[in-house]
Amino acid sequence: MAKTVKRGRHSLSVPGPSNVPDRVLRAMDHPMIDHRSQEFFDLVKHVCTGMKRVFRSSGPVAIYPSSGTGAWEAAFLNTLSPGDKILGFETGQFATLWRNMAERHGLKVDFIPNDWRHPIDAAEIERRLVADKGHEIKAVTVVHSETSTGIASDIPAVRKAIDAAKHPALLIVDCISGLGVHDYRHDEWGVDVSICGSQKGLMLPPGLGYNAISKKALEANKSAKLNRAYFDWQPMVDANETGSYPYTPAIGMFYASKEAIAMMDEEGLENIVARHDLLSEATRRAVHAWDLELLCADSRAYASALTAIMVPEGVNADAVRKVILEQYDVSLGAGLGKVAGKVFRIGHLGWTNELMLCAALAGVEMGLGAAGVKYKSGGVQAAMDYIGGNNSAHGR
Repeated sequence: MAKTVKRGRHSLSVPGPSNVPDRVLRAMDHPMIDHRSQEFFDLVKHVCTGMKRVFRSSGPVAIYPSSGTGAWEAAFLNTLSPGDKILGFETGQFATLWRNMAERHGLKVDFIPNDWRHPIDAAEIERRLVADKGHEIKAVTVVHSETSTGIASDIPAVRKAIDAAKHPALLIVDCISGLGVHDYRHDEWGVDVSICGSQKGLMLPPGLGYNAISKKALEANKSAKLNRAYFDWQPMVDANETGSYPYTPAIGMFYASKEAIAMMDEEGLENIVARHDLLSEATRRAVHAWDLELLCADSRAYASALTAIMVPEGVNADAVRKVILEQYDVSLGAGLGKVAGKVFRIGHLGWTNELMLCAALAGVEMGLGAAGVKYKSGGVQAAMDYIGGNNSAHGR
């Protein structure tokens, strides 16, 4: 049997790391500079200011050389004390892992159970906060766009629930696969800490973690007792005011960030959101045409970053992904945690356009047949029909 030789560009269709634009890759191809020089100070200030625009935040944005997991930890360490109670909601694997991290730091977690198919229930959050007469709950932690399940939760509704309960808890939001994809408004929505990573909607390689910080969170930082050193906000915030850094920074990633922010400014946040909405709806129409089922069971809560697709009973989703990768060179996201082997995920976030999506969907449709999955043809056509009829309506 002849050896398979891959030709052309690989279709990276996982929900992160996402495709990095050529412009951003070229921006990283830059000689190292002195990170104590004015050139680097100017670069840091430019990137921090740009990230405020992306978060729609007027407060500081701490940028750590870390993954999103590091940014999770920074949010806890800078706002809470040992034994503090937090309220979380089980929307999927990443909400669960975040809960586990909290417990490892000695925090008490009231974790509202969920079936991984529905978004956060803001009414239940309000009920639990109203019942918390002694205000033992110090923070409400929510995942905006749950990357493991394709579910997006309503953050303004959570803010309204906290306010309706007249509760002082901080609102801490993981928007790792939501920022640069969905409409996201840190200040307007009353978020106290917004957490993100570089490798998804921001179109960057993995390596940077972000905390957008409110005045209320900065005040909480003054009395927080969890031990912190590397992830301490204050040295970072103080240094960034002049463009400096409290330790050795990821210089290449700052050059990349400057270019990625420029690309987002050129397209405009509203157009970015419209593009992701277009691609995600086209993907869902393909899934419906294939006669397969979406993991997200609430049509009001579809994430625009990715689509999680359930395979028929008795089919191993990982075996299907393997066939699609080997035969059509398309990488798809695996099912995680409770849905491992039961779903595969198509990422359509970041630097992705209509043709890239249709190519990935074609690989999936052909791969379903090659893997012996019972499905109906016509998914790619359904996606193309939707895109063709709606491009102009989305300002593209």
